[in-house]
Amino acid sequence: MKENVKEIIAILKDRYGDALCALHYEKDYELMIAVRLSAQCTDARVNLVTPALFAAYPTLEAMAGADIAHVEELVHSCGFYKHKARDIVLACQMLLTEYGGKVPGTMEELLKIPGVGRKTANLLLGDLYAVPGSVVCDTHCIRICGRLGLSTGKEPEKVEQQLRAILPPEESSDFCHRIVLFGRDCCTARNPKCGECPLTMYCKEFNP
Repeated sequence: MKENVKEIIAILKDRYGDALCALHYEKDYELMIAVRLSAQCTDARVNLVTPALFAAYPTLEAMAGADIAHVEELVHSCGFYKHKARDIVLACQMLLTEYGGKVPGTMEELLKIPGVGRKTANLLLGDLYAVPGSVVCDTHCIRICGRLGLSTGKEPEKVEQQLRAILPPEESSDFCHRIVLFGRDCCTARNPKCGECPLTMYCKEFNP
């Protein structure tokens, strides 16, 4: 398993190079907001929405004091806009009152923030603080790691634990970003492009 993981990481690294988060942001709290908006929404859609949102509320203080109804209007096309708008404003308020205006750097602190679950927390830890062992377990990750035999089941927290046990900690965050890219352009949920896949030798579905 460890040797397979090493080879899979090398192949994905060669295919995608530097693994950067697809969400656009300049400030730490902007990434927190963008990740919240990305729940059950594409990163491309979020990147269309956030420029107007960040322009309307250009500082953390402004976002914390935003009219939730107006934020709802700005993020409407991302879906679940009422929940997301509320979480965004409350989360920014909490950053100011509890964390000195900065996105905190521990899992325990992050999980206290409205709208932040383990997936979001792991992404923030990996991208903002380069915390080793940060595993972002989204639908792409669960689907592809299952196909590759790296994990079993579909519960995000259980898959996260399985991947933590086999991924080199220093590679885990970038691995997850590359898996997302791989899931979009090759190993899609429906009609995966197996004919151009560089990982078929590891795939349980291709080699039943």
